Amino acid sequence: MLTSFRGKLAVSLAALAAGITAPSAALAQDTEEAGPVTVSANVALTTDYRFRGVSLSNGDPAIQGGIDVGHESGFYVGTWASSIEGGDAYGELELDLYGGWSGDVAEGVTVDVGLLYYLYPSENIGAEVNYFEPYASAAFTLGPAEATVGAAYAWDQDSLGGDNLYLYSDLGFSLPATPISLSAHLGYTDGVLAPPLLAGDLDDSGLDWSLGASVASGPLELGISYVGVEGPSIDGFTDDTIVATLSASF
Repeated sequence: MLTSFRGKLAVSLAALAAGITAPSAALAQDTEEAGPVTVSANVALTTDYRFRGVSLSNGDPAIQGGIDVGHESGFYVGTWASSIEGGDAYGELELDLYGGWSGDVAEGVTVDVGLLYYLYPSENIGAEVNYFEPYASAAFTLGPAEATVGAAYAWDQDSLGGDNLYLYSDLGFSLPATPISLSAHLGYTDGVLAPPLLAGDLDDSGLDWSLGASVASGPLELGISYVGVEGPSIDGFTDDTIVATLSASF
């Protein structure tokens, strides 16, 4: 199952293969569960936390997890966290808070809109590192296939030093009568978070992509994906790599 925008594009780019969700109408819901409110959770261990193709864990493994609360009206709130290696300013933890609305607007078409707050608890109290980012996506389902297009825009904030636009598309396909799913992702960044710029180049735009596959068994899912970005290749940061993720959803 593909994620909506969040989960660090939802948990990492590896999540496209591992199927972890965060802020989305695709909250793991039990249709037989009574009541207007549902609560779901996810945990994961990934070999590399890649955010839009860029490693935030210095190429090392990361532990991740989140909790989502959704209402039958389509509104939801949630939180998600990951271990990182962010140096003195960003510290060792990323904590995301988000809320929004998601629902079907036509047969096979789901819209998701919300606001995300990136929070980095750090020992460096004076560091300006937290920022907001609104997001929106539309998912189209046809049988075992799903396509998603989305965008996120972070306006100029003290922590960013400029604005940033992210556009992306995801494709997913579940192989009939099997627990196997295939996925593909293509993203484009224009702004201060562009992979080439983060890697020291002068170009403030660039692409990221991934191809992946996953296999599910009950609440567990194991995914593997190949992740790449445009721009200078820095080992453990912007180099192409293979990411494996083991996740569980409850």
